[in-house]
Order: sequence, then structure tokens, then C-alpha cells
Amino acid sequence: MPENQSDTTPAPQVWPTLRARDARGLIRFLVEAFGFEETVVHGAGERVEHAQLSWPEGGGIMLGSVREAEDDHWPLRPGTFGSYVVTDRPDELCARARAAGAEIIEELNDTDYGSRGFGARDPEGNLWSFGTYRGEPRKV
Repeated sequence: MPENQSDTTPAPQVWPTLRARDARGLIRFLVEAFGFEETVVHGAGERVEHAQLSWPEGGGIMLGSVREAEDDHWPLRPGTFGSYVVTDRPDELCARARAAGAEIIEELNDTDYGSRGFGARDPEGNLWSFGTYRGEPRKV
């Protein structure tokens, strides 16, 4: 390993965020199909003001219901999100996602850079890539 790189990666502190038309439905789907864990959901009725879903292998995402207000300070459009998620079990996860009704948009495959993974689309249209590639070691 080059002198200017370390072999450790710090705990995740980047939280991808998205908005959904049916946030509670998307939460149920992400838990059932992909294995996210529901950490907290704030909101009344079908509306979700803030939710945090944790990824069992580290990190997580935050999401909420779409807002149709002119003064929305975070105007993310549903279905435009994409994320890469590291997993040590891509084959098992792909089977789980397929069984839960996820649209598999890229079948399980091995890359030339040593990753094994697949791609899926959730019911809101967001794209998810799951694979074993953990990224390159950080420079020190």
C-alpha cells in the first residue's frame, strides 16, 4: 500500500437523502426488500417529516415525504435518487430484493475491479446499486 494511504475507513458521516410520494410505503419496501433497519420515523398519518434508515453494515439514509411548497428549502424530486451500498452478501441480498418485488435492473455480476453486485429500482423510481466494493483506501 502506498505511504500516503491508510487501510482504515472512518465511520460513515455522509447521509444521502431523498424524498418520496409515499414515504411510509418506501420505508416498508426498503426494510423488506433490501434489509434497511427503521431507526426513526417522525410524522403524522401518511406524511413523513423525517426518517432515518440504518444500513446493518454501516451508514444509512434519511428520507421524507415530498413537499409541494414554494418555500421548500430542500426541493428533491421523488425518483431521482441513486445510491451505491456496500454489502458482503450481494447474492443473498439480490434474492431477497427480487422476492420482495424489487425491479432488478442489473443482474448479479463481477466487475473488473473486484466487486460483485447488482442494481435495482425501488417503487418510487430510485436506483440502488449494491456491491462488495468498499472503495479505495483513504490517503493519509
